[in-house]
Amino acid sequence: MTERVHVPVLLIEDDATMARLVRHLLEMEGYKKIRHVWSAELALAAAGDADIILLDQQLPDIRGLDLLPQLLSRPDPPSVVMVTGHGSESLAAAALRLGAEDYLTKDHTLPELLPRILERVRRNRALRTALADAEQELVRAERLAAIGELSVTLHHELNNPLMAAMAEVELALGDKQLPAQHREGLESARSALQRLALRLRQSAEIRRADSTDYLDGLRMIDLAAGGEAPTMFRGKAVIWHPDQRVRRVLALLLRNAGFSVDRVEAADEVAAAAAQLGVTLVAVPSGTDGEPPLGGFTPPPSRNYTLIALGADAEHRARAAGADLVVALPFDPATVVGEILGARR
Repeated sequence: MTERVHVPVLLIEDDATMARLVRHLLEMEGYKKIRHVWSAELALAAAGDADIILLDQQLPDIRGLDLLPQLLSRPDPPSVVMVTGHGSESLAAAALRLGAEDYLTKDHTLPELLPRILERVRRNRALRTALADAEQELVRAERLAAIGELSVTLHHELNNPLMAAMAEVELALGDKQLPAQHREGLESARSALQRLALRLRQSAEIRRADSTDYLDGLRMIDLAAGGEAPTMFRGKAVIWHPDQRVRRVLALLLRNAGFSVDRVEAADEVAAAAAQLGVTLVAVPSGTDGEPPLGGFTPPPSRNYTLIALGADAEHRARAAGADLVVALPFDPATVVGEILGARR
């Protein structure tokens, strides 16, 4: 619930009584950054600060469906949930088609459905943010790999001639008959060669790809940037889920937590991947009541890894099939690793 405290919610509602009810429901669920407006003009002015918007269909100056595209046209659009007093399938379909995340009706189901829908929307937003981070992490990894290849090449091509030059300089400086002006020049050359050797060694040990300003419009790799403290290695994690987004985000989070990750691309590959030496965690879909539990994966009676089921639609069946933990989807990127580490064998 602590994550909800920081989620800004905009309530666009012209009925003061309904607005008080919705605010009360949100506050009970842990949402504290709530702003209420009652017109399109005020809504457009406030939408830039909102992550989630609850949009009433009937406003004094505009229909919610007409305001929806304007709210979603921003570079980093909010998630919008339509709310109406007169629900219909056609209105719900139109709202979803225009980009709304979900749809609510002002009836007896509102107190029950509103918290559930907002939590799902919040988690979906967190997943999208984590996916964007995963994309950036992939770019950084590819960039670092390219830097590593270049570093190996430079080290191979330059190290021997550099060491030879440094040896020649040291031999010359050892000559006691060397004139003072020549000694000064050779000492400058030795300092320059030592600096080259340092930078060559730093390039071979680089673990980050941070850059810094060099000239206007030009940047360079910062070889002097300190590396991050190593994370405790927790073994290998095997991940299978049909949703690529789930696989990629969970892989990023687990890598950051100290796991090496093997993402398999098909359900029939899970058993072989899970049997590898060093596997400490396996994550598979939980399945629904109409599907095989654990995505068809059958864990061996004796295993040394923790088994995670992704999806809580049939939690009882997943646990009966051997899952140590069932994680609801969409999971919360801010808390899911803690849940998984808490369930480890």
